[in-house]
Amino acid sequence: MRRIVLTVLLLAAGSARAQENLPQRPPAPPKIDPSGEVDRLKESCGAFKIAPCAEELFTGQPVHIAVASFAPQNGFGAGLAYLGHKTTENWRVTWNSDAVASINGSWRAGFYLKFVDTYEKPIGGGLGTKGRKKPRVLSELPEHPVFNLYAQAISLNKLLYFGLGPATTLAGRTFYGMTQTIVGGSAVKPFNARLNASLYGEINGRFVNIRPSTGQPSPSIGMLYTEATAPGLTSQPGTLQLGEGLRIRPAYFDDVFRLNYSLAYQQFFTPGNSTFSFQRLTADLLQEYVLHSKSIRPYLLPRDNNPNGPDACDDPGRDESKMTEEEKNKAKEHPCAYVTRNFEGTIGFRFFLAASMTPGGNLVPFYFQPTLGGADINSNPSLGSYQDLRFRAPNVMLLRQSFEHSVWNLPLGVAFMADEGKVALIRGDLGSNPWVHSFSAGLTLRAGGFPQVFLLFSWGGNEGTHTIANVNPSLLGGGGRPSLF
Repeated sequence: MRRIVLTVLLLAAGSARAQENLPQRPPAPPKIDPSGEVDRLKESCGAFKIAPCAEELFTGQPVHIAVASFAPQNGFGAGLAYLGHKTTENWRVTWNSDAVASINGSWRAGFYLKFVDTYEKPIGGGLGTKGRKKPRVLSELPEHPVFNLYAQAISLNKLLYFGLGPATTLAGRTFYGMTQTIVGGSAVKPFNARLNASLYGEINGRFVNIRPSTGQPSPSIGMLYTEATAPGLTSQPGTLQLGEGLRIRPAYFDDVFRLNYSLAYQQFFTPGNSTFSFQRLTADLLQEYVLHSKSIRPYLLPRDNNPNGPDACDDPGRDESKMTEEEKNKAKEHPCAYVTRNFEGTIGFRFFLAASMTPGGNLVPFYFQPTLGGADINSNPSLGSYQDLRFRAPNVMLLRQSFEHSVWNLPLGVAFMADEGKVALIRGDLGSNPWVHSFSAGLTLRAGGFPQVFLLFSWGGNEGTHTIANVNPSLLGGGGRPSLF
């Protein structure tokens, strides 16, 4: 018996020694695509499933096709976006980077980093129901502090300039090109949950280069205008821009009456040319009345604490209490697919004011002045029947009445807008300068996590009609890009 046991032990030792001498199998290589995006592409696009394939191509993570609607006259662009995230006990960190280009040679590239403070205070316990408040609706849920860092460069080859003030004419139309690099950051600090109120601040370095735009149907800007009629035409010093403001976004009566109010004060400092230093006060007041809604996301405005960047579309603010189990599972598997307009109608009223202060006779460079007409450099529509960037001045005012309604249960909708606006070279002239009117009607598309699409026909001004096709990326995430003015 002892011999048998000894023999077995010797054989086991020899086998172990032999295995040590054998070449070891190399460790499995790490997965190139830990998120499984390649598998999802094979499953959807390989099987020719049109909708799931499009969703994965344009909203998948970590890489997807990026699309962009550049400033008017510069076309529609496409490229690639890369995004990711990391969650710790107290922070949610997300990053986005993208690069897109259009067929006219315009392009944009940027990197966007967001930190969301997700720390929650411990919930205390208690007995009984005395003094306990009613559950709050989605719009009253507390938001968290958010910090943003970004670097963006954009080059636009075809921008319009008609001169300054309300008395410009179509004969003064010219073209120019612009490159602007923005490096900076911003922070949002909520302070009242019931009003959904937040304080925010920003600091940006802006570096602008203006160039001629030749080969266009109208002359280049330098052929008709000088430094006196287009301040900033001959030199564009680096600018430090500081900003602070207040934003409130409450919703009342079960999200039927919605407010989106913001007040901001900005300071522009130009160390290289102090005559271009100025301040600007902006007020943007929007009220919406919901006619009826069956959407699982009752409030379409992005929340400040949304951890998404401009290339992501998942929505942590969804109201899962109104979702079926099937809808909840769909939202987890396809986070962009459910963000859609199911059945809703809204009536909106908006007031916008931008007033500039120029102490000591300083000037506002023309490329930092807001515009009305068609769409502005950020692709925001206003006075749609006029040409893009038609009226430009340091001081602008806009009133808008709007109506939008979905078509049955489709993501397609109809829209109508009535705009009245005015511009002024001097703040005091805003009251006496004449109003300019315009009306727009058309279609909207809110499909899944894809950008909202506008197709509008505008009339009512004294300069003809205008058709506007615009892609608004507001539904693609909670993080916007810095304004270009």
